[in-house]
Amino acid sequence: MQLALDAAQARVLGSLLEKEITTPEYYPLTLNGLVAACNQKSNREPVMELDEAAVRQALCGLEEKKLAQPARVEGRAARFEHRLNELLNLGRRESALLCTLLLRGAQTPGELRGRSERMHRLEDLDEVQLVLQKLIDHDPPLARVLPRQPGTKEARYVDCLGPHDCIEPHDESSETPPPAAEPAGDERMAALESEVARLRAELDELRRGFTEFKQQFGQF
Repeated sequence: MQLALDAAQARVLGSLLEKEITTPEYYPLTLNGLVAACNQKSNREPVMELDEAAVRQALCGLEEKKLAQPARVEGRAARFEHRLNELLNLGRRESALLCTLLLRGAQTPGELRGRSERMHRLEDLDEVQLVLQKLIDHDPPLARVLPRQPGTKEARYVDCLGPHDCIEPHDESSETPPPAAEPAGDERMAALESEVARLRAELDELRRGFTEFKQQFGQF
């Protein structure tokens, strides 16, 4: 199965997948709706400016790969739909994370959890990691983990469908020894700091809610 997409095809496919989940009342999308979805300023990295001709060309490429097709619906304007779930047998969780990767590029598990919540809520980072592993183990693979950047604690993930500037070709001739692994203690400390920050945020939220309650109903 050939899934290698160019940037426009990846954006069109991600936009179709997103709108099916978030605005099903407008899906399948008209060409104008799809152009607007591809070029919207929010939830897109990078922001693109695709015209109708570029979107039509991307749709033709996706149709050749059996990833999209014109929808059979009544009405004057032609509409388009993706076939990703049908072709790859994806669940709601996998679709949400793959869509977020297609639309926003390389991301950490924490970023993916927050940004995919409007499509499907993942309970915690453990569930995010579980779904990412399913995408990685899929046949064909749909996601991969990037080498950790110097000075960063979290790994980033990308989809395996579109092009990514952050992925450089492997060149054995210029290969350098891998950096020494970070001490396990540093990783445990980072996890503890993250958990403390989460608990503090929850405590602050509880305090705000209690303050609002007192202001509305008076002190007890």
